[in-house]
This record gives sequence, C-alpha cells and structure tokens, in this order.
Amino acid sequence: MPDTRQIDEIDRARAQEYALLAALLSHSPDTQMIERLSRLTGDTTQLGAAHAELSAAAAGVPPEQIEREHFDLFVGLGRGQLFPYASYYLTGYLHGRPLARLRQALKQIGIERTEENSEPEDHAAVLFEVMAGLTSGQIIAPRETDRDIFENHIKPWIGRFFSDLEHAESTPFYVSVGKLGRIFMEIEAEAFLRSS
Repeated sequence: MPDTRQIDEIDRARAQEYALLAALLSHSPDTQMIERLSRLTGDTTQLGAAHAELSAAAAGVPPEQIEREHFDLFVGLGRGQLFPYASYYLTGYLHGRPLARLRQALKQIGIERTEENSEPEDHAAVLFEVMAGLTSGQIIAPRETDRDIFENHIKPWIGRFFSDLEHAESTPFYVSVGKLGRIFMEIEAEAFLRSS
C-alpha cells in the first residue's frame, strides 16, 4: 500500500536537508547557491551549528576555490580523493553487490536508472535524492520505505564517508559539508532507532 500520510514540518525539513546534501555532492554549487548558503542561519543545536559553519564557509571561500574543492574531491585527474559510493565503502570496489541490492530495492518502488544519469544509484547524491523524494512524498512508496533505504543502503557506510569528507585536507567548504552530513546522518539514525 502506498504511504498516504500527510507530510509534516519535520519531514519537509528532512527532505530539504537530503536535497541540499544531494546537490552539494553531485556538483559544485553555482554562485546563486553559494549566495543562498551564505545566508543560512543556525541555532544552538548541533545541526544548527553545522548550518552556521556551512554558511560561514560559503561566505568565506571564493566560488572558484569551492569548484576546485569539488573537482579535487570527487572528480580529479583520473580519480578524485573520495569515492562517494556505497559499494566502494562496503566492499572496496565500485559496482559491487551493494549496488545490485540497492537497484533491486529501488526497482520494487518503481525507481530505475535513466540513461541521462551517469552515476550509479549507490552514489551518495543519488541516494539522498531518493530519500528527499520519499520524505517529501514526491516518491510514493509503502510506509517505512525511507527507513528501509536508510538502514540497509545508507547507514552502513555513510558515516565513514562523511568523516572522510570532514577530514579532507585543503577543502574548507567541503569540510563543512562533511560535518553537516555527519551530524544529519547521526540524527536520522537516532530518529529511526527511536521510532522502531
């Protein structure tokens, strides 16, 4: 049965957080996005402090340096410093069994890779786009699908990825993205644990 629940403020905020992380991991932010990020405000929570740090980094790091950071981290000449793929973090190889299992899970809810998308589905940005769609209600799926995707395909590896990103050298903007991602993933894991 599809999930016909009403989307509340918390789910909208979760969807926005997933969408933000997906955008920052899939491509270097353009000047408009950097400007919007520089206006983020924080609060006294860990997540609020991470938003404030991302805002300060967006305001303090030149756009061309942010673009260079993204290139060095995720593209590189030949390869980037980090591989934001579940298969790589779980097996040491790209396109492994974690990707096959994820494709099967996504197929069950009607999501399949399109030719226009060059990234495999186990890329962090693609997974976060799926989570944004599930939590916002844009992707209609059975209740608890977001929990299943998170528990089985994100949680086992994403903490290590964001820790690696948070400790990447010479990347002040993406270090703040790593911290934001790590904290948000910890919040999600705790929330799913408490609601089980």
